[in-house]
Amino acid sequence: MNPRTGPGQGQEPGCLPARDPERGVGPGVVVSDRERLARAALTRILEPGDERGGRWLREVGAVELLRRIATRDGAAERLSGMTPKRLDGYRLRAESAEPERDLAAVAVLGGRFVCPGDREWPSQLDDLADARPTGLWVRGPRDLRLWALRSVAVVGSRACTPYGSHMAASLGAGLAELGWVVVSGAAFGVDAAAHRGALAVDGATMAVLACGVDVAYPRGHAELIGRMAEQGLVIGELPPSDHPTRSRFILRNRVIAALTRGTVVVEAEYRSGSLVTARSAQRLGRFTMGVPGPATSGLSAGVHELLRGEGVLVTDASEVAELVGDIGELAPARRGPVHPRDLLDAVSARVLDALPLRGAVGGRDVARGAGTSIDEALGRLYELHSLGFVERDGDGWRLTPRPTCNDDARRGGT
Repeated sequence: MNPRTGPGQGQEPGCLPARDPERGVGPGVVVSDRERLARAALTRILEPGDERGGRWLREVGAVELLRRIATRDGAAERLSGMTPKRLDGYRLRAESAEPERDLAAVAVLGGRFVCPGDREWPSQLDDLADARPTGLWVRGPRDLRLWALRSVAVVGSRACTPYGSHMAASLGAGLAELGWVVVSGAAFGVDAAAHRGALAVDGATMAVLACGVDVAYPRGHAELIGRMAEQGLVIGELPPSDHPTRSRFILRNRVIAALTRGTVVVEAEYRSGSLVTARSAQRLGRFTMGVPGPATSGLSAGVHELLRGEGVLVTDASEVAELVGDIGELAPARRGPVHPRDLLDAVSARVLDALPLRGAVGGRDVARGAGTSIDEALGRLYELHSLGFVERDGDGWRLTPRPTCNDDARRGGT
C-alpha cells in the first residue's frame, strides 16, 4: 500500500475484548483502559530503553508494576534487580505521574497513546525485547503500523555540508516518490533535509522525537514538526511536555532503527549518534546503508567506516529501495555513455585501431596491424567508411578528422 494513500484516520481501533482483564494484551486486541493508564503513567517513571523496567513489565504487567512502585507493601523490593536507590527514584517520579492529564493533553493535539497490543502498534518494535518502548505518544492522522511497514530511516550529521543536505533531501524526495515513508529525528542538518525532501513532493515522512510530541525541539523546527503532525506522523516515548536530554537522543535512535526496514547514514563523524542508529539497525538485522563523501572529509569518516564493515554503499533512492524493498524493486542499470565505437564488432574495432592517429596507410598495413587478411581488412574499412569512422586518402586510408574531439576520442576511447 502506498503510504500517501493509506488509511488517514489514525484513530484508536474499535474496542475488542481483551484476553486478560489485567494486562489486556493479545494479537489484534486493544489494551484495557487500566493497562493504557498504567503504561501512560510508566512513561513518566521509566526512562526510554530501561531494560529492567521492560523485564518487569513482561513479568508482572503494567498495572501490577505501577501498583508495586506506588505502594509500600514490600512487593516492589521483590522485583529482581530493584534496589532501594532505584525504587526511590521511581517513586519520586511516580508522585508527579497523572496519566489521565497526559492522555487528555495529547488528545487535544489530535494525538493518541499507542500501546503494545493495539492494532496500530508496529510489531517490529518488539524486536527490541525488554528495551522496547512502554508505549508511543503519537500525533498525526496516519496509521503508525501501516506507515512503519514500508519505512526507511535517513539520518546523519546536524552540522552537515551543502553536499550532505543535498543528498539527504534528494533521498527523502526520491524515497517518498517511490512510496516509502521517510523516518528521521527532526534535528538540524541531515534529518531536516530528509523530512523536507519528502514533504516537497507531498510524500510521507515521520519524526521520532526525544521529547514530548507537544514540544517543538529544536525550536527552530517548530513549523517543520507542526507540518509533519498535520500531514504525517510525529511520535515519541516521552509523555507530553517532557524535554530531551543527551541520553534520550541516543536511546531514541534505537526506535528509529527498529521501526524501519533500513537506515541510511548521510555524513557522520566517527562519534555520531547516527552511527548509533546504524549499529542498532545492524544488531536488529535491518539493512544498513551509507552515502559516501570525500575521502578527506571528517564529516564522512564515520560513514566510510560503516561502509568498510557491513554497510552497503548507496547513492540514490532507487538503490535504497532495491535493497530494502520487495522482489522486483530494482534500481536502473548504471553504465557510462555509449560511444559509437562501442557498437563495432571485434574485427572492425581491431581494423580501426590499426589506423594511425595521423596520416594514411594502405590496406596491407591495416591488415597486418589488425591481424586479419587483406580482403577482410578492406571489407571492414569500407564498412567503417560508410559509418563515418575512416576516409580514403589516395590509395590509403585514414581516420576521419574530428576537430572537436581529442585523439583518443577519434579512436572511440575515453
